[in-house]
Amino acid sequence: MLKVLGNLKNSVVSVVVIVILLCVQAATDLALPDYTSKIVNIGIQQSGIENPTPEQIRKSQMDKLLIFTDDDEKILDNYTLEGEIYKLNELDDQKQEELNGLMAEPLTELYFLTNKEMEKEILSNMSGDTANTQIKDMKLIDVIANLPEGERKIIIEKIDEKVSSLSGSTLEQSAINAIKEEYKIIGLDINKIQNDYIFISGLQMLGIALISMISAVIIMLLSSRVAARLGKTLRDKVFKKVLSFSTAELREFSTASLITRTTNDIQQIQMLITLLFRVVVYAPIIGIGGFIKVLTSSDNSMAWIIGVAIFGILVVVGTLFAISMPKFKKLQDLIDKLNQVSREILTGLPVIRAFNTEKKEENRFENSNKMLMKTNIFVNRAMSMMMPLLMFIMSSITVLIVWVGAHNVDSGTMQVGDMMTFIQYTMQIVMAFLMISMISIMLPRASVSARRINEVIETEPSIKDKENTKSFDPSKKGLVEFKNVSFRYPDADTEILEDINFTAEPGKTTALIGSTGSGKSTVVNLIPRFYDVTEGELLVDGVNVKDVPQKDLRDIIGFVPQKGILFSGTIESNIKYSDSNMSDETMIKAAQIAQAEEFIEGKTQKYKDPIAQGGANVSGGQKQRLSIARAIAKDPEIFIFDDSFSALDFKTDSELRSALAEKTENKTVIIVAQRISTILNADKIIVLEEGKIVGIGTHTELMKNNETYRQIALSQLSENELNEKGGK
Repeated sequence: MLKVLGNLKNSVVSVVVIVILLCVQAATDLALPDYTSKIVNIGIQQSGIENPTPEQIRKSQMDKLLIFTDDDEKILDNYTLEGEIYKLNELDDQKQEELNGLMAEPLTELYFLTNKEMEKEILSNMSGDTANTQIKDMKLIDVIANLPEGERKIIIEKIDEKVSSLSGSTLEQSAINAIKEEYKIIGLDINKIQNDYIFISGLQMLGIALISMISAVIIMLLSSRVAARLGKTLRDKVFKKVLSFSTAELREFSTASLITRTTNDIQQIQMLITLLFRVVVYAPIIGIGGFIKVLTSSDNSMAWIIGVAIFGILVVVGTLFAISMPKFKKLQDLIDKLNQVSREILTGLPVIRAFNTEKKEENRFENSNKMLMKTNIFVNRAMSMMMPLLMFIMSSITVLIVWVGAHNVDSGTMQVGDMMTFIQYTMQIVMAFLMISMISIMLPRASVSARRINEVIETEPSIKDKENTKSFDPSKKGLVEFKNVSFRYPDADTEILEDINFTAEPGKTTALIGSTGSGKSTVVNLIPRFYDVTEGELLVDGVNVKDVPQKDLRDIIGFVPQKGILFSGTIESNIKYSDSNMSDETMIKAAQIAQAEEFIEGKTQKYKDPIAQGGANVSGGQKQRLSIARAIAKDPEIFIFDDSFSALDFKTDSELRSALAEKTENKTVIIVAQRISTILNADKIIVLEEGKIVGIGTHTELMKNNETYRQIALSQLSENELNEKGGK
């Protein structure tokens, strides 16, 4: 997988932008729960009053407040007296925090004096006469202020003892309540303070949510582009690598498998990459950031709930992973199999119809299709269980948080907003693990696909150019020499060709003939290096074919395969296949030599007439003639015809060979033939039997002294016909 991801270097700028935006999105998403907490705790419960420090307080009330603290100067230094009102100076965060600590307890103590129960308790500690005399026309705080110092100290210590037993949140709430009462007396609009705070916090939340949304949209757009670009890069690499493969590698992988690897496997990688960045970057930031926020911002007494949630998720995902993993590799293999069966059936449709075996092939396709379906259903069923189970865990965790949090709120150790924030952070952490879990399900299949893609990309072709190559010898132009050549297919036990020795010279026609399976096509496939010889040497233009670049070697060869292959396009594009800038005169001349002009002129659009994929809309003979015209138009040094006249009638065959003889007067022509009439006038005929040369000579010579050739000839023509044709 890492090797595949290494191809992202072409999109490094986009990847960096995605990472930055993911960090921005994660930061904004982690900030939102704090705003929820503030709106509930401060905006609703505290009426928009943020700190347990009054921004405005009457001088008389400040004097009363200072009775309960020894930090008079520290407190008054932060206020400016304007008339009868103390107004809070502008403070930085650190000073504000210090002042909050100094003011919270005195304000709470002042607020407690308005409590009836507290009033009774204080009065019970005062002497009866003093209490009855002084409280008659005075408030309790005024009574305490006018008490003798010793008695006042006792009462204040009693109040301090009560306040010190309060939790942080209750202490702060009490101080805020005291501030609210003070603001009402001063004449400040509490409702306006509350509405302004909620409105501003709401706008900030909308702004943060907007930044998060824009980041998410851009991230998905860039991720899709990066994934698409990676898919393109991989397809290019795979395709270029396949083009470099010799026939041995193509047989090893199979066409169906290579198609699946180029399409379905790369699609799996693309799907993974689209989501991968969000998981690799976003999920850890959210998970770790949420956990830190829980430990620092909220009451961490409930942090164990997050551990329970993560453990539950890991158990579910681990179980499903263990069940599904073995099926992912099988899934890709079954797709290969289905592609192979489909390709065979579609390619061989005429034969299937001719033998009336449609039902048999339907059953074969049905079996492959059913196996793929069953595996898919198994995997999908296993994966479909994941989401309900994970949602059940999330819902259960929410219930658990509310249950535990409600007890904490009831006991005064937590505020409602903090509990809501904890729920949000927990859900973010759980969702981060959920995203990682989902990607872990996609990862095995993508990993299998990545391995299959790497297998193609990392496979070294068995036939490749040497680092130091040679040039052809101009003095031996067109000369093809086989010197003690032997060949066996990869992994084969026996030699297909043994001790092949012959020379094909320019200006002459060399023919190969033999029974089916004698190795004729294998011999000519060695010349353009479709395979490499196992032993001996094969020289073209005086140089071993292994020592020259494959491109240079194939540039001087015009190869017409046994099975005519045409490409989708037009007749013109197929004949001009070797050079799209070829002149029309050269194309028409090649078509005339190949005896293709007659049927081309009969077409509606002549040379512009369309050719279907594989030449499906032309006959076998027309396909062969166009393949021959393509090779002639290239005008190479060496022509190789691998049984390329088999679909032609005798008249067309004769006319084509006659026209070809003029065109190839100074060229090397090598013909593989089944029909004896095609090679009667060849300058040299090589007879093959079971991979060995059993005769070399002209037709006349071989008829006299080679029994194998004589039997092949007499099986096709009578002796009189042979003598008559051979004498021409």
